[in-house]
Amino acid sequence: MVEASPEGRPSPATLHDVAREAGVSVATASRALNGSTRNVRTENVSRVLAAAAKLDYEPHLSAQAIAKGSTRTAALVVGDVADPYFSSIAAGVTRAAEAAGLIVTMAVADRSPERELEIVRTLRGQRPRVIIIAGSRVDDAGTRDALVEELAHYRTAGGRVVLISQQDLPFATVTIDNRGGAGQLARALAGAGYRRFAVIRAPERVRTSRERVDGFTEGLRESGVSLDDRFVVETEFTRAGGYAAARELAGRGLDGIEVVFAVNDVMAIGAMTAFRDAGLVPGEDIAVAGFDDIGSAVDVVPALTSVAVPLEEAGASAMRLALAEGSETVRIETRVILRESTPPR
Repeated sequence: MVEASPEGRPSPATLHDVAREAGVSVATASRALNGSTRNVRTENVSRVLAAAAKLDYEPHLSAQAIAKGSTRTAALVVGDVADPYFSSIAAGVTRAAEAAGLIVTMAVADRSPERELEIVRTLRGQRPRVIIIAGSRVDDAGTRDALVEELAHYRTAGGRVVLISQQDLPFATVTIDNRGGAGQLARALAGAGYRRFAVIRAPERVRTSRERVDGFTEGLRESGVSLDDRFVVETEFTRAGGYAAARELAGRGLDGIEVVFAVNDVMAIGAMTAFRDAGLVPGEDIAVAGFDDIGSAVDVVPALTSVAVPLEEAGASAMRLALAEGSETVRIETRVILRESTPPR
């Protein structure tokens, strides 16, 4: 129960009130509310958050600090620190943040939804002004509702949330035209004379991969070309995954396959290495294409055909969207760049 003030008005709820309502210690309530859930049972976190909502409790000093912009940090959560896709996004986020006088801190989720949730819980306690999460949403991860709850509490306290991903969570989002770009690539390759295709993809539950495969398949169909399911290989969304999938394709025989589309550039570059190790020459014996147009796409030999995504601009757009305090969706367009890895047939 919240006591009344001398003037008869209810006094604002305190941390002690929340702890008493939830039936936990003040220390446990503090850790749960600040996002530091280490040594706090899940059921206690839920009880504390429910008690805080019931009592309309808010850590006012923290909220004021964030709302006034006196917290001069922005947090960026990325999927993979080794993937140039994310480093390019980070460059754009940092550029826009520095222009606004903010310092960027970065955390790596290792493409794990569970790790992503843990990071967000920790960030709530550190109270950055902005949280930007970059990376594909993953279906059936089991963490979606908890992540939405954590981010909603953070936003209620005055923070800003933006995703660079699919428009899946109820927050401002920068989206990339994965489906449209992959469709353009398929039509361009078919126009260059290719008819027999293989695809290297990530697991179905990874939405970025699924969107790109769906767009590519649709583009082939519009060009009068079908994709044989026997030559769609599922692997990890990494360079090592691309290498393993290409080794599998080469090992069982390409059976007339002319070109391999990998759903990102690092997978495509891994595939090119695997084909070389199998005695094939990329761009001559087998064509290869990717997606993202990372910097190293023009450094490999032959230079890699790809779908260019303005990744730095995506990062900068996310930061600008956060600082503008809007709730809109920004769409990033893509374009196909044909290079030596897919010569005309």
